Amino acid sequence: MSEVIKPYESEASKREQIEEMFDNVAHNYDFLNRILSLGIDIIWRKQAIAQLKELQPKKMLDIATGTADFALEALSLEPDQIIGIDISNNMLEIGRKKIKKRHEQDIIQLYQEDSENLSFDDNTFDAATVAYGVRNFEHLEKGIAEIHRVLKPGAKFVVLEFSKPKVFPVKQIFNFYFKFILPVIGKVFSKDDRAYTYLPESVKHFPEGDQFVEILRNTGFKETQWIPQTFGISSIYTGIK
Repeated sequence: MSEVIKPYESEASKREQIEEMFDNVAHNYDFLNRILSLGIDIIWRKQAIAQLKELQPKKMLDIATGTADFALEALSLEPDQIIGIDISNNMLEIGRKKIKKRHEQDIIQLYQEDSENLSFDDNTFDAATVAYGVRNFEHLEKGIAEIHRVLKPGAKFVVLEFSKPKVFPVKQIFNFYFKFILPVIGKVFSKDDRAYTYLPESVKHFPEGDQFVEILRNTGFKETQWIPQTFGISSIYTGIK
């Protein structure tokens, strides 16, 4: 069981705190993403979507869709429908504006939902994706099991998540950047004292690599893979129902 790391020191549940945090930072979330990742997150998303190219899914679920960057990237797969869900309505509103601007409302629909209590029927989707969201699940195993439930047999699950680089000097640079630089930049631009100190804390405690692969297997996924990206700063995980 992974340790529960929360953004704020309050009695509210992690789910409630995550919703509050993303509502707070939604207005400049995309801008900060590009700045704080030096734009590399765009490449990582493309690599994650490429894991679904052979499958060519027609109905997709994007969990923790946020401002819909991953859902919009998934259009390259030419699906019939992409449903994006997130607990932060402020993030979803920005996502809806981006989708409308690109005239993709017929394919992408966004809904406010909790990943641990999905409203969809069993065996609904051909693929599911989540980019930088599984760290924020209050009950990680429960959330993964719920995603497994709504996937069709043979469907693929793709996760993109931060991990901790192990190679010198990337490890040292990454740790310094995450601990000292990122929180300062995040605080200045987001006006939320905790949002970008929570990020490195959540990455530090996340069961990455073989541990996360084991969780995928324990929740029913097979043919699991772990694919490190850019010296291990991010990782792509995949599994088949």
